[in-house]
Amino acid sequence: MQIQVLPSYKIDKQKWDDCVKQSSNPLIYATSVYLEHMAENWEGFVADDYNLVMPVPWKKKYGIKYCYHVQFVQQLGVFGKNFTQEQVESFFQCLKQSYKYGDYSFNYLNQIKDAGRHNNYILLLSSKYKILKEFYSADIERNLQKAKKFSLNYKESNAEEAIKMFKDLYADRFKNITSDHYKEFLKLCKIKQQEKNLITRKIINDNNELLACILLLKDERRYYNLMMSSTPAGRKQSAGHLLFDELIKELSHNGVILDFEGSDIEGIKSFYKGFGAVNQPYYKIHFNNLKFPLSLLKR
Repeated sequence: MQIQVLPSYKIDKQKWDDCVKQSSNPLIYATSVYLEHMAENWEGFVADDYNLVMPVPWKKKYGIKYCYHVQFVQQLGVFGKNFTQEQVESFFQCLKQSYKYGDYSFNYLNQIKDAGRHNNYILLLSSKYKILKEFYSADIERNLQKAKKFSLNYKESNAEEAIKMFKDLYADRFKNITSDHYKEFLKLCKIKQQEKNLITRKIINDNNELLACILLLKDERRYYNLMMSSTPAGRKQSAGHLLFDELIKELSHNGVILDFEGSDIEGIKSFYKGFGAVNQPYYKIHFNNLKFPLSLLKR
């Protein structure tokens, strides 16, 4: 198998996107429009006339080109209708030949030896809500009962509101997300809104106080939980629990996957599992094959 390494401007975007969308493991992060907005630079590893592809975001530091994790991109890796783990390994070797240093996330169907395994919880929305609800944990049920004690309302939101709330609440927690990242993400959301592939919902009280908000992007197979926010008051009133419950109720029985996008944090992991979600792990690698003293380069 011969792998071509193509800069993004030389990639046939139609063939690329067709490969990603028709693959056995399609993910929105690997589509060209997503990468064009969120990656500082990117190139594509292409084999067999776009039957297999692998996107690689990159930057430069001290004149060294390296691959990196892009904001709001959980997993990338090899995409195609049919591929073997040997082919995945060939792409990985090509990555290490092209880059001496980097971080990279392979998707849930790409198994890489010695890669770190990370949690990602998903819920198949193929059943009716009343059936999905039977798999809620006791803790989720208790919090939904708690939420009923307050006058909370499930409403439509918008991308600007969802992004602003996330930024206001979590800027200190996610200092590596810059204002430019938020601007590009909003541009991407506007495109997805025109495609009718953007979903934004919120929980407010009777005083129109915003307590929780969620932003999801959508493709043919998944809803992606890109941003979910809850204020301190919202957490006290279990607004986040109610938000996901109402969302599951709204989206149930359509056969699409709700991708919670995480998490390795114990409390968040327990929260997602509580809605009956199952783990579909993906794999992260870090490699440093630079010669001394460049090998001391920090991530």
